[in-house]
Amino acid sequence: MSAISVLNPKAEIARASHSLAINMSAARGLQEILKSNLGPKGTMKMLVSGAGDIKITKDGNVLLHEMQIQHPTASLIARTATAQDDVTGDGTTSSVLIIAELLKQADNYIAEGLHPRIIVEGFDLAKQKALEVLEKVKVPCKADREVLTQVAKSSLQTKLTPELADHLTNVVVDAVLAIQEEGKPIDLFMVEIMEMLHKTESDTKLVKGLVLDHGSRHPDMPKGVKDAFILTANISLEYEKTEVNSGFFYKSAEEREKLVAAERAFTDEKVKKIIELKRKVCDGNQKGFVLINQKGIDPVSLDMLAVEGIMGLRRAKRRNMERLALACGGVAVNSVEDLLPENLGHAQDVYEHVLGEEKYTFIEGCKNPKSVTILIKAPNKHSMIQIKDAIKDGLRAVVNAIEDKFLVPGAGAFEVAVSDALHAYKDSVKGKARLGVAAFAEAMLVIPKTLAQNAGHDQQSVLVELHDAHVATKKLVGVDLKTGGALCPIEHGILDNYRVKRQIVHSATIIASNLLLVDEIMRAGLSSLKG
Repeated sequence: MSAISVLNPKAEIARASHSLAINMSAARGLQEILKSNLGPKGTMKMLVSGAGDIKITKDGNVLLHEMQIQHPTASLIARTATAQDDVTGDGTTSSVLIIAELLKQADNYIAEGLHPRIIVEGFDLAKQKALEVLEKVKVPCKADREVLTQVAKSSLQTKLTPELADHLTNVVVDAVLAIQEEGKPIDLFMVEIMEMLHKTESDTKLVKGLVLDHGSRHPDMPKGVKDAFILTANISLEYEKTEVNSGFFYKSAEEREKLVAAERAFTDEKVKKIIELKRKVCDGNQKGFVLINQKGIDPVSLDMLAVEGIMGLRRAKRRNMERLALACGGVAVNSVEDLLPENLGHAQDVYEHVLGEEKYTFIEGCKNPKSVTILIKAPNKHSMIQIKDAIKDGLRAVVNAIEDKFLVPGAGAFEVAVSDALHAYKDSVKGKARLGVAAFAEAMLVIPKTLAQNAGHDQQSVLVELHDAHVATKKLVGVDLKTGGALCPIEHGILDNYRVKRQIVHSATIIASNLLLVDEIMRAGLSSLKG
């Protein structure tokens, strides 16, 4: 009888072999769900919410976030995998597969009476060796367009159709290269992702400037301006009530009119100063003038601006104000005293696009934009969400490659190299710990096996061919998904992020080790004592 039963008769207990079986079944359950999603040939999953909303995806991170997982062990593995995505932006599915496979391989030895602690010691040795192999096989990369295109393509092809992935590859790479500044970390918040339910997925494009999700608020304002000065402002151009509750007494209608005029004059003065600046920079040339204000512009002020031919947008989002200054140049102005020509930005083309009841304002043709917009177009909502998730992963993959300065050959090549290295290394390990190393070596092969299986090839024949090619050429070889044979991933431009592989080896080993060392599961928390 367990000691906890004496302390708490209502506690639910699972002892040694039973607790291990519970952990194994949870890991295998998750593995079976995500297995078919891995790689470019992976299948899709359709998630249906309680309200009937549909989400079609093959992104492991999205699946684990959206699925309602109630099993505690499965939930732990899912949280580890989603943390992997938060840290590195990819590798969620691989992480789950390797954790489950490590437990599966360990179970074979535990069933024969080997203590889990010995296997965990072997796992630790194998992890160190795997990280050494990773350091050997990593390839230095220059942050040039060709290499980054290969990285983005490898990431996007695992989540989208090949044609769409090819189209979005250039969009993603151009976006990152546009916002990259020498000696500064890359801030992906400077890439705005705007959605438009319109046309098809292949119409998704990069706008080297900004797209705002609202338009001008006056019918007489110009709908498009060429060669325009951009004034980004945070000035209130509307009648404001006093902060103090006060009353005014007047004897006649004239006095009341004077009072109203005095209140109005305060706002009008600000608008006149903006008009004055416009005349100063635009007189004698054909240039346009656009005001984008974070605060409000009242109808009277809009009327004054429209008469002068100024395109005015009010209530711009705060995040867009920072991006505007980076995209168009200039400085965001907070008071009318700062209205100087040198604080103005510039854009070649500013125009309004109306789609149904929605208005969008495009600001394009900026000289050296440090903030850009990826405009996603799709015919329906779930296509749009799928593209958005894929683009975010692609952006992270490109940024990781630039920051790591190293890449790792993909197509399962790294996992095959680790497996072969561990099989050679286990003979030098003394004692039973070598069995843990052998289990780790076998578990790493789950990635090339699954890639081959999802492409419709026989797992074992693919593995034999990969092993033979690796021994014969002494080079890194991966799975050719078309033929089921071996290929050199570097020559074919199949490249993975260095930090993703390193994180997978670390986190998968730690979680698998912790789950193996669980010898008792007790549901004896406060919530289960009630009633």
